[in-house]
Amino acid sequence: MRSPEIRQIFLDFFSARGHRVVPSSTLVPSDPTLLLTGAGMDQFKPYFLGRSVPDHPRAASVQKCARTSDIGNVGRTARHSTFFEMLGNFSFGDYFKEEAAGWAWELLTEGFGLERERLWATVYRDDDEAERLWLRLGVPASRIQRLGMADNYWSMGVPGPCGPSSELHYDRGPAFGREGGPAVDGERYLEIWNLVFMQDVRGEGPAKEGYPIVGGLPARSIDTGLGLDRLAAILQGVDTLCETDLVGPVLRLVQEMAGREYPGRDGSEASRSFLVAAEHARTIAFLVADGVLPSQDGRGHVLRRLMRGAVRHARLLGIDGPVLPALTSRVVETLAPAWPELERGRELIRQVTEAEEEGFDRALRQGSRVLESEIAKARSAGSPVLPGRTAFDLLNIHGFPVELTIDAARSAGLTVDEDAFAALLDEQQRRAHRDERDRKGGAVARREVYGQVAARHGPTSFTGYGATSGTGRVVALLDGPGLVGHASEGGEIEVVLDRTPFYAESGGQVGDTGTLRTDSAVLEVVDTRLGVDGLHVHAVRVTEGEVRTGQEAEAVVDGRRRAAVARSHSATHVLHAMLRRLLGEHAGQRGSRVEPGRLRFDFAHFTGVDVEAVQALVNDYLLDDPDVRVWEAGRDEAVAAGAVAMFGEKYGDRVRVVDIGDASRELCVGTHVGHGTQAGPLRIVGDTSVGTGLRRIEALTGADALRHHDHEHALLAELAALLKVPADQAPARLRQRLDVLAETRRELDALRAAERTALTSRLAERAERLPDGSWLVAEVVPDEVTDGDLRPLALDVLALRPGTVVLGTRAGGRATLVAALSDGRVPAREILAEAAAEVGGGAGGKGSVAHAGGGRPEHLERAVARAARTARALIS
Repeated sequence: MRSPEIRQIFLDFFSARGHRVVPSSTLVPSDPTLLLTGAGMDQFKPYFLGRSVPDHPRAASVQKCARTSDIGNVGRTARHSTFFEMLGNFSFGDYFKEEAAGWAWELLTEGFGLERERLWATVYRDDDEAERLWLRLGVPASRIQRLGMADNYWSMGVPGPCGPSSELHYDRGPAFGREGGPAVDGERYLEIWNLVFMQDVRGEGPAKEGYPIVGGLPARSIDTGLGLDRLAAILQGVDTLCETDLVGPVLRLVQEMAGREYPGRDGSEASRSFLVAAEHARTIAFLVADGVLPSQDGRGHVLRRLMRGAVRHARLLGIDGPVLPALTSRVVETLAPAWPELERGRELIRQVTEAEEEGFDRALRQGSRVLESEIAKARSAGSPVLPGRTAFDLLNIHGFPVELTIDAARSAGLTVDEDAFAALLDEQQRRAHRDERDRKGGAVARREVYGQVAARHGPTSFTGYGATSGTGRVVALLDGPGLVGHASEGGEIEVVLDRTPFYAESGGQVGDTGTLRTDSAVLEVVDTRLGVDGLHVHAVRVTEGEVRTGQEAEAVVDGRRRAAVARSHSATHVLHAMLRRLLGEHAGQRGSRVEPGRLRFDFAHFTGVDVEAVQALVNDYLLDDPDVRVWEAGRDEAVAAGAVAMFGEKYGDRVRVVDIGDASRELCVGTHVGHGTQAGPLRIVGDTSVGTGLRRIEALTGADALRHHDHEHALLAELAALLKVPADQAPARLRQRLDVLAETRRELDALRAAERTALTSRLAERAERLPDGSWLVAEVVPDEVTDGDLRPLALDVLALRPGTVVLGTRAGGRATLVAALSDGRVPAREILAEAAAEVGGGAGGKGSVAHAGGGRPEHLERAVARAARTARALIS
């Protein structure tokens, strides 16, 4: 059975049982506690916690997932992957264990035709109810096993919803491992479907077990996950996930490029390399398509690690040329029918993988040079061991894999101190985990309080699309992470109203500012942001009186600021449309910041853009005064109509669409102008690279753009006045003057070089021959020789008269000395130690060159003479 049929059978089965089919969320979650989307339930977390109310109590989805914890297992087992599709059915306070177990059994045995006698069930250690359900469905007690928290109590790995789980496993037979059930061998008894009985809330602690249960969920719910890849492997009769129709075409391409066959599941390193290269290519394509780009930390670091792992394993297979663009292109060809975002991101995927692979090859070359130097040092020191710090720095600084370091050391007859390397790596990871835990901890605590407010009072009613003022009731006051009943003058707190005209920062648009007034207080709103979905949080400063919960408040938005923000937001939409028109569909938005009179727009592209052309396109379009139309529709309907969804944004079933003429149609919750001319003009003031495949345009809009134009005009007028030419002739005249200046500088440099050559010769002619046959030059040079020129001059003299050179200058009103030696018999610093005291200073430097300086330039001749005496004494 092919994977498209598996997906459809699953969705049809649950749709017929009252489930709403929900599209997959992006791999980039909105939850700040998560790095990547790793489970089908991630997008439903607010429903389980009771912070949001779903419009339907049952849902089903095919969710794309990425799990970084499985990177090291890919290719070592037949069942692990870094990307997978999770088929899930969900109940939000509706059905529970009995229906979930019954439907899972029915679908597996009747819908997919799996043999009942090969199915095993595991349950949480004290879940008698789940065991009774499986017995009733026909699973014999001999094929039901009880396991502990690590295996059968599921959570997201972070504080949030959790509960006991029950898993269905398929016995693949003795060729895959030992008898004894899932408790004995996970390779043979392959977990295919996990049924999580969501009922509890977990706190901080280890990811899989040992964390505290801190409470119960508002309602018992269901979260299940059936692994499409694993089910496909069983139904298609293949050994590994990479041999299914999902990844198999990529694996076949790896074989073609390597010029040899995949050896099968034989445990060899070659077998692992085939699987890693193919499997990682799929994850890479999906991550880039969802907007993740290579970087040094976070999601980008995960992507870079996957890319470099795939390239390294391809090189181990003998594939020396570019590999990632071809493999990810095959991923697109294979999976784009099910996941159209792959086709939309095809060009970006090609550009990103091409650039990153080239960068990795450069890193390997650079790392190899460093490694060769370190190996030479170890050999010269007679050490048979390369320090662990060397391997760690090669990995951390140069991205040079430790496996290559070990191989190169072995070839040179050395070993690597792997224990020291592991200790350094472990400390780095623990430090990163601590930092991440601290970062997440604050966010989690604050979101918990926001969640409590939302659960008690519901979402904020936003009234700001049609007005910039209104009234609302104060439903909560927050001081730090806690709720308070009142706040007095001078206090800086957060206020939640039941309704507000204040726009909360989202979609790249900054939050509104303004004023709140109650009958006893005046509050300055300095920012407005979203707490949890639908909850507007006003950051305020109490400027008069005392504010209390329950009071009515008059809310007034700063209208001029809001209008300036709306101009920037509409201009951003048009800029996005024009960039895609000029550069291609790959140049999609990857982040934005919309502020009063200014915008920042990040987009996917690898080379600089023609700023003048983009600016002209945007302004010409705005000058045509296109209508700005806002309408609402179902998400699928809006996307089908051509609406562009923004990277990293989360949308509900009903969406707001903003049209600006016929060129721009985007899903957007922000505020906008009514006509195109109200947004312009736009003035681009920056186009820079901010990462691999990521560029940033910064621009001014409206009055700010006009002020910038006036400022530039004034500068041009001033320049023209200084050059005594009309403004339109100023650039040509300035170029002419700069050319003359450059020529004058070249002549001056040539004159200085000639003077230095002559001075070098004169100094060399005055050299003194010492008894050992070497030369000594000790002279005070003219004050025109600067501090910076003194060292190169000494080295030039040394080249003509090998031995010792001591030079001094009074440039800048200070005494400066340099000593240079042509061999290392005497440290140069010793020659200047006593001389430095003569001018009231000290000597510094290592090896054959030293310097000294002081504030008594009148004693410079005496100092040079003292240095000459010291040199004669030391050398003799």
